[in-house]
Amino acid sequence: MEGIKQSLLVVVLAATLLLSPLVVNGDDDDTGPVKPVVKIVKGKKLCTKGWECKKLSQYCCNQTISDYFQAYQFENLFSKRNSPVAHAAGFWDYHSFITAAAEYQPHGFGTSGGKVTAMKEVAAFLGHVGSKTSCGYGVATGGPLAWGLCYNKEMSPSQSYCDDSFKYTYPCTPGVAYYGRGAIPLYWNYNYGKAGQALKVDLLNNPEHIENNATLAFQAAIWRWMTPDKKHQPSAHDVFVGNWKPTKNDTLAKRVPGFGATMNILYGDDVCGKGDDEHMNNMVSHYQYYLDLMGVGREEAGPHEVLSCGEQAAFNPSSGTPASTSTSS
Repeated sequence: MEGIKQSLLVVVLAATLLLSPLVVNGDDDDTGPVKPVVKIVKGKKLCTKGWECKKLSQYCCNQTISDYFQAYQFENLFSKRNSPVAHAAGFWDYHSFITAAAEYQPHGFGTSGGKVTAMKEVAAFLGHVGSKTSCGYGVATGGPLAWGLCYNKEMSPSQSYCDDSFKYTYPCTPGVAYYGRGAIPLYWNYNYGKAGQALKVDLLNNPEHIENNATLAFQAAIWRWMTPDKKHQPSAHDVFVGNWKPTKNDTLAKRVPGFGATMNILYGDDVCGKGDDEHMNNMVSHYQYYLDLMGVGREEAGPHEVLSCGEQAAFNPSSGTPASTSTSS
Protein backbone atom coordinates (compact mmCIF):
# COMPACT_ATOMS: atom_id res chain seq x y z
CA MET A 1 0.00 0.00 0.00
CA GLU A 2 2.80 2.39 0.95
CA GLY A 3 4.51 1.62 -2.36
CA ILE A 4 1.37 2.51 -4.32
CA LYS A 5 1.10 5.86 -2.46
CA GLN A 6 4.72 6.70 -3.26
CA SER A 7 4.21 5.80 -6.92
CA LEU A 8 1.15 8.02 -7.10
CA LEU A 9 3.08 10.88 -5.44
CA VAL A 10 5.88 10.56 -8.01
CA VAL A 11 3.33 10.64 -10.87
CA VAL A 12 1.61 13.75 -9.41
CA LEU A 13 4.95 15.55 -8.91
CA ALA A 14 6.08 14.69 -12.41
CA ALA A 15 2.81 15.95 -13.89
CA THR A 16 3.09 19.16 -11.86
CA LEU A 17 6.63 19.79 -13.06
CA LEU A 18 5.63 19.16 -16.66
CA LEU A 19 2.59 21.40 -16.52
CA SER A 20 3.87 24.26 -14.39
CA PRO A 21 6.10 25.87 -17.07
CA LEU A 22 3.07 26.02 -19.36
CA VAL A 23 1.17 27.99 -16.73
CA VAL A 24 4.00 30.27 -15.60
CA ASN A 25 5.46 31.10 -18.99
CA GLY A 26 2.45 30.64 -21.21
CA ASP A 27 0.52 33.25 -23.17
CA ASP A 28 -2.38 33.02 -20.73
CA ASP A 29 -0.34 34.67 -17.98
CA ASP A 30 -1.75 38.21 -17.82
CA THR A 31 0.20 39.48 -14.83
CA GLY A 32 3.00 41.03 -16.94
CA PRO A 33 3.00 43.64 -19.71
CA VAL A 34 0.98 42.84 -22.83
CA LYS A 35 3.23 41.67 -25.66
CA PRO A 36 2.73 43.10 -29.13
CA VAL A 37 1.31 40.97 -31.93
CA VAL A 38 3.67 41.46 -34.87
CA LYS A 39 2.75 41.45 -38.56
CA ILE A 40 5.10 42.11 -41.45
CA VAL A 41 3.30 44.24 -44.05
CA LYS A 42 5.22 45.04 -47.26
CA GLY A 43 8.46 44.34 -45.44
CA LYS A 44 7.57 46.67 -42.56
CA LYS A 45 7.12 45.55 -38.96
CA LEU A 46 3.71 46.58 -37.65
CA CYS A 47 2.02 45.61 -34.39
CA THR A 48 -1.11 45.68 -32.32
CA LYS A 49 -0.89 45.58 -28.54
CA GLY A 50 -3.94 44.75 -26.46
CA TRP A 51 -6.81 47.20 -25.94
CA GLU A 52 -4.42 50.13 -25.70
CA CYS A 53 -2.99 49.94 -29.22
CA LYS A 54 -5.60 48.15 -31.35
CA LYS A 55 -4.79 49.59 -34.78
CA LEU A 56 -1.93 48.02 -36.74
CA SER A 57 0.96 50.47 -36.40
CA GLN A 58 4.74 50.68 -36.08
CA TYR A 59 4.23 52.54 -32.80
CA CYS A 60 2.30 49.66 -31.24
CA CYS A 61 5.53 47.62 -31.39
CA ASN A 62 6.90 49.93 -28.67
CA GLN A 63 5.94 50.24 -25.01
CA THR A 64 2.45 51.64 -24.52
CA ILE A 65 1.66 54.34 -21.97
CA SER A 66 0.34 52.02 -19.25
CA ASP A 67 3.67 50.15 -19.36
CA TYR A 68 5.45 53.16 -17.86
CA PHE A 69 2.73 55.51 -16.57
CA GLN A 70 0.20 54.02 -14.18
CA ALA A 71 -2.65 55.17 -11.97
CA TYR A 72 -0.48 55.86 -8.91
CA GLN A 73 1.73 58.19 -10.98
CA PHE A 74 -1.33 60.06 -12.27
CA GLU A 75 -2.38 60.47 -8.63
CA ASN A 76 1.07 61.86 -7.76
CA LEU A 77 0.97 64.40 -10.58
CA PHE A 78 -2.54 65.63 -9.80
CA SER A 79 -2.62 65.03 -6.06
CA LYS A 80 -4.94 67.94 -5.17
CA ARG A 81 -7.48 67.62 -7.97
CA ASN A 82 -10.15 66.07 -5.70
CA SER A 83 -9.57 68.47 -2.83
CA PRO A 84 -12.77 70.01 -1.41
CA VAL A 85 -11.76 73.41 -2.83
CA ALA A 86 -11.10 72.05 -6.36
CA HIS A 87 -13.69 73.12 -8.92
CA ALA A 88 -13.88 69.76 -10.75
CA ALA A 89 -13.51 67.32 -7.84
CA GLY A 90 -14.43 63.79 -8.87
CA PHE A 91 -14.32 64.55 -12.61
CA TRP A 92 -10.79 63.69 -13.80
CA ASP A 93 -9.19 60.26 -13.39
CA TYR A 94 -6.51 57.99 -14.81
CA HIS A 95 -9.00 55.71 -16.55
CA SER A 96 -10.35 58.64 -18.58
CA PHE A 97 -6.85 59.67 -19.61
CA ILE A 98 -5.62 56.22 -20.62
CA THR A 99 -8.89 55.48 -22.47
CA ALA A 100 -8.56 58.72 -24.44
CA ALA A 101 -4.86 58.07 -25.09
CA ALA A 102 -5.64 54.64 -26.57
CA GLU A 103 -7.16 56.37 -29.60
CA TYR A 104 -3.87 58.11 -30.37
CA GLN A 105 -1.17 55.66 -29.28
CA PRO A 106 -1.27 53.89 -32.70
CA HIS A 107 -0.42 57.33 -34.14
CA GLY A 108 2.60 57.78 -31.87
CA PHE A 109 1.22 59.58 -28.82
CA GLY A 110 3.36 58.33 -25.92
CA THR A 111 4.65 55.52 -28.15
CA SER A 112 7.25 57.34 -30.29
CA GLY A 113 10.94 56.59 -29.87
CA GLY A 114 12.33 54.89 -26.79
CA LYS A 115 10.91 54.83 -23.29
CA VAL A 116 12.47 58.15 -22.19
CA THR A 117 11.14 60.02 -25.24
CA ALA A 118 7.69 58.51 -24.69
CA MET A 119 7.67 59.44 -20.99
CA LYS A 120 8.84 62.95 -21.81
CA GLU A 121 5.98 63.39 -24.28
CA VAL A 122 3.38 62.33 -21.72
CA ALA A 123 4.97 64.69 -19.16
CA ALA A 124 5.00 67.52 -21.73
CA PHE A 125 1.36 67.01 -22.73
CA LEU A 126 0.29 66.80 -19.09
CA GLY A 127 2.46 69.84 -18.33
CA HIS A 128 0.19 71.85 -20.62
CA VAL A 129 -2.88 70.23 -19.06
CA GLY A 130 -1.74 70.85 -15.48
CA SER A 131 -0.87 74.47 -16.14
CA LYS A 132 -4.10 75.23 -17.98
CA THR A 133 -6.37 73.63 -15.37
CA SER A 134 -4.54 74.62 -12.19
CA CYS A 135 -5.94 76.56 -9.25
CA GLY A 136 -2.58 76.46 -7.49
CA TYR A 137 -0.88 79.57 -6.17
CA GLY A 138 2.30 80.39 -4.29
CA VAL A 139 1.37 79.23 -0.78
CA ALA A 140 -1.18 76.54 -1.77
CA THR A 141 -0.98 73.29 0.19
CA GLY A 142 1.44 70.96 -1.58
CA GLY A 143 2.85 73.83 -3.60
CA PRO A 144 1.47 75.64 -6.65
CA LEU A 145 2.26 72.77 -9.07
CA ALA A 146 0.17 70.12 -7.27
CA TRP A 147 -3.18 71.59 -8.31
CA GLY A 148 -3.52 70.59 -11.96
CA LEU A 149 -6.95 69.35 -13.13
CA CYS A 150 -8.64 71.62 -10.59
CA TYR A 151 -10.93 72.96 -13.35
CA ASN A 152 -12.75 71.43 -16.30
CA LYS A 153 -14.22 74.70 -17.58
CA GLU A 154 -13.77 78.45 -17.46
CA MET A 155 -15.52 79.66 -14.31
CA SER A 156 -16.43 83.24 -15.24
CA PRO A 157 -16.56 83.59 -19.03
CA SER A 158 -16.23 87.18 -20.20
CA GLN A 159 -17.90 86.49 -23.56
CA SER A 160 -19.57 83.78 -25.65
CA TYR A 161 -16.51 83.26 -27.91
CA CYS A 162 -18.58 83.27 -31.08
CA ASP A 163 -16.65 84.39 -34.18
CA ASP A 164 -19.28 85.15 -36.82
CA SER A 165 -16.75 85.12 -39.64
CA PHE A 166 -17.06 81.31 -39.50
CA LYS A 167 -20.85 81.38 -39.92
CA TYR A 168 -20.72 79.28 -43.11
CA THR A 169 -18.38 76.59 -41.79
CA TYR A 170 -18.84 76.55 -38.00
CA PRO A 171 -21.94 78.63 -37.29
CA CYS A 172 -22.63 79.50 -33.67
CA THR A 173 -25.68 77.86 -32.14
CA PRO A 174 -28.04 80.47 -30.65
CA GLY A 175 -27.75 80.66 -26.90
CA VAL A 176 -24.59 78.53 -26.78
CA ALA A 177 -21.27 79.81 -25.40
CA TYR A 178 -17.90 78.49 -26.57
CA TYR A 179 -15.85 79.37 -23.51
CA GLY A 180 -12.91 77.30 -22.32
CA ARG A 181 -13.64 73.67 -21.53
CA GLY A 182 -11.47 70.58 -21.23
CA ALA A 183 -7.95 69.48 -20.39
CA ILE A 184 -6.31 71.90 -22.84
CA PRO A 185 -9.30 74.23 -22.94
CA LEU A 186 -11.10 74.69 -26.23
CA TYR A 187 -12.25 78.24 -27.03
CA TRP A 188 -14.28 79.66 -29.95
CA ASN A 189 -16.93 78.10 -32.16
CA TYR A 190 -14.48 77.15 -34.94
CA ASN A 191 -12.28 75.14 -32.56
CA TYR A 192 -15.31 73.30 -31.15
CA GLY A 193 -16.41 72.66 -34.73
CA LYS A 194 -13.04 71.25 -35.84
CA ALA A 195 -12.65 69.11 -32.72
CA GLY A 196 -16.21 67.82 -33.04
CA GLN A 197 -15.65 66.76 -36.64
CA ALA A 198 -12.45 64.92 -35.69
CA LEU A 199 -13.97 63.21 -32.65
CA LYS A 200 -17.36 62.56 -34.33
CA VAL A 201 -19.23 64.43 -31.60
CA ASP A 202 -21.53 67.41 -32.21
CA LEU A 203 -19.62 69.94 -30.12
CA LEU A 204 -20.88 72.91 -32.10
CA ASN A 205 -24.41 72.38 -30.81
CA ASN A 206 -23.38 70.70 -27.56
CA PRO A 207 -20.05 72.10 -26.32
CA GLU A 208 -21.03 71.11 -22.77
CA HIS A 209 -20.21 67.49 -23.66
CA ILE A 210 -16.57 68.39 -22.98
CA GLU A 211 -17.25 69.42 -19.38
CA ASN A 212 -19.52 66.43 -18.77
CA ASN A 213 -17.23 63.65 -20.03
CA ALA A 214 -13.62 63.41 -18.83
CA THR A 215 -12.59 60.92 -21.53
CA LEU A 216 -13.90 63.24 -24.25
CA ALA A 217 -12.17 66.19 -22.55
CA PHE A 218 -8.84 64.34 -22.69
CA GLN A 219 -9.52 63.17 -26.27
CA ALA A 220 -10.08 66.74 -27.43
CA ALA A 221 -6.81 67.80 -25.79
CA ILE A 222 -4.81 64.92 -27.30
CA TRP A 223 -6.41 65.60 -30.69
CA ARG A 224 -5.21 69.22 -30.40
CA TRP A 225 -1.70 68.00 -29.44
CA MET A 226 -1.53 65.59 -32.39
CA THR A 227 -3.09 67.83 -35.07
CA PRO A 228 -1.33 70.62 -37.00
CA ASP A 229 -3.08 73.96 -36.90
CA LYS A 230 -2.58 74.38 -40.66
CA LYS A 231 -1.43 72.29 -43.59
CA HIS A 232 2.35 72.09 -44.04
CA GLN A 233 2.86 72.90 -40.38
CA PRO A 234 3.89 70.48 -37.62
CA SER A 235 1.76 69.46 -34.67
CA ALA A 236 2.86 69.86 -31.06
CA HIS A 237 3.55 66.11 -31.11
CA ASP A 238 5.75 66.48 -34.21
CA VAL A 239 7.95 69.24 -32.80
CA PHE A 240 8.36 67.38 -29.52
CA VAL A 241 9.25 63.84 -30.64
CA GLY A 242 11.57 64.81 -33.49
CA ASN A 243 9.28 64.41 -36.52
CA TRP A 244 9.84 68.04 -37.54
CA LYS A 245 12.93 69.55 -39.15
CA PRO A 246 13.05 73.35 -39.00
CA THR A 247 13.35 75.22 -42.28
CA LYS A 248 15.64 78.23 -42.80
CA ASN A 249 12.68 80.47 -41.99
CA ASP A 250 12.08 78.56 -38.76
CA THR A 251 15.74 78.97 -37.80
CA LEU A 252 15.57 82.70 -38.50
CA ALA A 253 12.43 82.83 -36.34
CA LYS A 254 14.40 80.98 -33.57
CA ARG A 255 11.95 78.07 -33.65
CA VAL A 256 13.64 74.85 -32.54
CA PRO A 257 12.23 71.38 -31.73
CA GLY A 258 11.23 70.85 -28.09
CA PHE A 259 8.80 71.92 -25.41
CA GLY A 260 9.03 75.60 -26.33
CA ALA A 261 7.79 74.89 -29.84
CA THR A 262 4.75 73.02 -28.44
CA MET A 263 3.69 76.24 -26.70
CA ASN A 264 4.26 78.14 -29.93
CA ILE A 265 1.93 75.80 -31.85
CA LEU A 266 -0.78 75.68 -29.19
CA TYR A 267 -0.81 79.34 -28.12
CA GLY A 268 1.28 81.34 -30.59
CA ASP A 269 2.05 84.92 -29.65
CA ASP A 270 -0.30 84.75 -26.69
CA VAL A 271 2.72 83.41 -24.80
CA CYS A 272 5.66 83.21 -27.24
CA GLY A 273 8.02 85.93 -28.39
CA LYS A 274 7.40 87.84 -25.17
CA GLY A 275 10.65 87.07 -23.36
CA ASP A 276 10.18 85.95 -19.77
CA ASP A 277 6.39 85.44 -19.88
CA GLU A 278 4.57 84.27 -16.73
CA HIS A 279 2.20 81.85 -18.52
CA MET A 280 5.11 80.33 -20.45
CA ASN A 281 7.19 79.88 -17.31
CA ASN A 282 4.24 78.24 -15.53
CA MET A 283 3.91 75.61 -18.26
CA VAL A 284 7.66 74.93 -18.21
CA SER A 285 7.53 74.54 -14.41
CA HIS A 286 4.69 72.01 -14.63
CA TYR A 287 6.57 70.02 -17.27
CA GLN A 288 9.75 69.90 -15.19
CA TYR A 289 7.82 69.00 -12.03
CA TYR A 290 6.07 66.12 -13.79
CA LEU A 291 9.37 64.84 -15.22
CA ASP A 292 10.71 64.66 -11.67
CA LEU A 293 7.60 62.88 -10.34
CA MET A 294 7.63 60.37 -13.21
CA GLY A 295 11.23 59.46 -12.44
CA VAL A 296 12.67 60.88 -15.66
CA GLY A 297 14.19 63.98 -14.04
CA ARG A 298 14.05 67.60 -15.18
CA GLU A 299 17.61 67.40 -16.46
CA GLU A 300 16.15 65.48 -19.42
CA ALA A 301 14.04 68.51 -20.37
CA GLY A 302 16.90 70.16 -22.26
CA PRO A 303 18.47 73.63 -22.25
CA HIS A 304 16.63 76.95 -21.94
CA GLU A 305 16.30 77.57 -25.69
CA VAL A 306 14.53 74.20 -26.09
CA LEU A 307 12.23 74.70 -23.09
CA SER A 308 11.31 78.33 -23.76
CA CYS A 309 9.54 80.07 -26.61
CA GLY A 310 10.34 83.53 -25.27
CA GLU A 311 12.47 84.42 -28.30
CA GLN A 312 10.46 82.47 -30.91
CA ALA A 313 8.33 84.16 -33.54
CA ALA A 314 4.86 82.61 -33.69
CA PHE A 315 4.10 80.00 -36.36
CA ASN A 316 0.79 81.77 -36.87
CA PRO A 317 1.00 85.41 -35.74
CA SER A 318 -2.31 86.87 -34.61
CA SER A 319 -3.59 89.65 -36.84
CA GLY A 320 -6.60 91.06 -35.10
CA THR A 321 -8.49 87.75 -35.36
CA PRO A 322 -9.32 85.84 -32.18
CA ALA A 323 -6.53 83.68 -30.78
CA SER A 324 -7.14 79.98 -31.31
CA THR A 325 -6.67 79.24 -27.63
CA SER A 326 -6.86 81.48 -24.60
CA THR A 327 -3.95 81.28 -22.16
CA SER A 328 -5.90 81.00 -18.95
CA SER A 329 -9.03 79.38 -17.66
